[in-house]
Amino acid sequence: MSSDSTIAESVTERFGSTSYLVRTKLLRLFGGAFHIYDANGKLVLYSEQKRFKLKEDIRLYSDESKQEELLKISTQSIFDIAGAYDVQDSTTGERLGTLKRAGLSSTFVRDQWEIMDSDGNAVGSIQEDSMLKALVRRFIENASFFLPQKYHATIGGELVANYRQKFNPIILKLVVDFSPDQESRFDRRLGLAAAVLLNVVEGRQD
Repeated sequence: MSSDSTIAESVTERFGSTSYLVRTKLLRLFGGAFHIYDANGKLVLYSEQKRFKLKEDIRLYSDESKQEELLKISTQSIFDIAGAYDVQDSTTGERLGTLKRAGLSSTFVRDQWEIMDSDGNAVGSIQEDSMLKALVRRFIENASFFLPQKYHATIGGELVANYRQKFNPIILKLVVDFSPDQESRFDRRLGLAAAVLLNVVEGRQD
């Protein structure tokens, strides 16, 4: 079996699930650890993220040993509020796309991200569920206890994924559901990278 075939099978197995659970555990003052599980409870991605970094460079590995790097999320700009994050497959060097945050509106109104393909073309978006709920979460202390965050991802105007937070004061859980994406328009690798960014970037507002 060729190495290309082996890589293709590994990608299909690891990123072929319709649902995932992103489990984020705070590591004292040092940041957080991300465990991403498929629908069968199998660990498919792992990452550790340090706090207080001016420039994001997130590496996602196959397991906690961090011996096999699978995805890389990086940004070139340090002080850009509307940060653009490139997502790359570390095993092939393939650029999967870019996730761009909607600047001030995402900070003060509701979270919104633009999904861009590998050529830099805008193809979709990820948006917090409603403006009213978003404002309540921002301006009422502890609102997330009874209004956990929800996001909807669309490609070409069609729903392709839902992100739903399950609140826990110590361990943040985010359920990612790709079942609406019947035509596989949203690359699971890019979709899971988005889930990590929703925790890393938007989570700093809490």
